Amino acid sequence: MRSRIMDKIAMGILWANGFLTIAILAMIIGYVVVKGLPAMSLGFIFTSPHGIEQSGGIFPTIVASLYVTILTVIFTTPIAVGAAVYLSEYVKQGRLVTIIRFGADTLSGVPSIVLGLFGLALFVYILGFGWSMLSGALTLTLMALPILMRTTEDALKAVPNAWRQGSMGLGATKWQTIRRVILPAALPRILTCVVLAVGRVFGETAVLMFTVGMAINLPFFPNEPGRAMTTHLYLLATEGISMKTAYGTALLLMAIILLFNLSARKIFNKTQR
Repeated sequence: MRSRIMDKIAMGILWANGFLTIAILAMIIGYVVVKGLPAMSLGFIFTSPHGIEQSGGIFPTIVASLYVTILTVIFTTPIAVGAAVYLSEYVKQGRLVTIIRFGADTLSGVPSIVLGLFGLALFVYILGFGWSMLSGALTLTLMALPILMRTTEDALKAVPNAWRQGSMGLGATKWQTIRRVILPAALPRILTCVVLAVGRVFGETAVLMFTVGMAINLPFFPNEPGRAMTTHLYLLATEGISMKTAYGTALLLMAIILLFNLSARKIFNKTQR
């Protein structure tokens, strides 16, 4: 009898925590939606700021955010997948692998503002890339690389060893087994991790502020500066330029990140089937 009562109390606490979390999330989203909807329009999305940035749209910031995110994915994905394949399929498990994994886990926990200052020192000043899409993408690569590498490694390890043994027993080489058996089997989780990493990179602020710059221009080349949506939102809110535009930017940013997360879920479900 007592165990049943304790079980019901525990379940009640868990349900209460779940509802509280959902309620807080709904309040935040609802507040941003109510404040941001008046600013939303086609002109807001597809035009540039003008005057003292109190009117006009945020199109250059959307392009800059997408630009640096795409560059980051191009830089990060091959390195992360290659490192994960090497660690899970080729190298012998030992102290060196443990050190590499520990380093990756430590790097993934470094605050973004520290990475932003590192990117500012290395890519902007020492290497001379200046405030640009390239500097921002390279710094974001350092942020996304350890997370994507570790999740990809876990995805590869989840493939049953019997598949490897069966493929190599039929005469396939190790690389053929990896390319035609292991990677396709792990692809759903890898794609999901990539899309989720894209969502995190897209919503980053400190790194982009220090490396991409704050120029409100439309970037065409990787060596050009720009202003990401998160940086634009920060400036609008902290300097009191236009709270209406700030809430509209926040709403659009939240919608894009939600789209990334839903896309990751859809890709995972589709590839699983």
